[in-house]
Amino acid sequence: MSMIGTIDVDVGEPLSLHQRILSDISERILSGAWAPGQRIPFEHELTAEYNCSRMTVNKALSQLAKAGLIERRRRSGSFVRRPQSQAAVLEIHDIRIEVEALGLPYRYERVARHRRRSSAEDRALLELAAAGPVLALECRHFAGKRPFAREQRLINLAAVAEAADEEFHAIAPGPWLIARVPWSAAEHRIRAVAADRHIAAALDIAVGAPCLVVERRTWSAEHPVTHVRFTYAAESHTLVARFTPSQG
Repeated sequence: MSMIGTIDVDVGEPLSLHQRILSDISERILSGAWAPGQRIPFEHELTAEYNCSRMTVNKALSQLAKAGLIERRRRSGSFVRRPQSQAAVLEIHDIRIEVEALGLPYRYERVARHRRRSSAEDRALLELAAAGPVLALECRHFAGKRPFAREQRLINLAAVAEAADEEFHAIAPGPWLIARVPWSAAEHRIRAVAADRHIAAALDIAVGAPCLVVERRTWSAEHPVTHVRFTYAAESHTLVARFTPSQG
């Protein structure tokens, strides 16, 4: 028995037409061949493709919708559902894990890397008392074929000198820092923005589309380490926080 999303498909015996339709469509979605928001073939087209009854196709599509892989719209057809990722507000997480939890292949891309003396804006973002060397990075994280998040990061080289020698082509700065610098404090700020032309180009969305921005600062033993800004298309990301009653 193998699991595709939340759909069980028996692989020890020949697949029935119903199971074959489930398997084929699930594979195309989870592999990224069919992107989120893409319309899948109409029922009559699938009926012709698989040479089966409309009832068989309808049953398969209903199961795919129940599993959260597609969205069925009356009179418009069925569309690949945009996956909703959930990130804990109070955690520092790896975007790779977040993407792979959606059942999608992850890819990372470094867009830009600049080493410079900190500007007034850099010092405000990092809460630096004096000017010093910083590393500015811009990266993109992909879920399947689509951009998932834009990352803009500043690293305080006075706190993490070895970052100056890392190109960040093969590894994203987040997991690289977590593996090398024990953080002692972190701060999250969350806000909504409309995509400007830079965000729209990075995330492959329309200018003005709603986005979720998560900004984080981290410190190690009172020394500012990094400031990072993640920007997500609002429809593809959810933030989660869990609280317990105060004991005061």
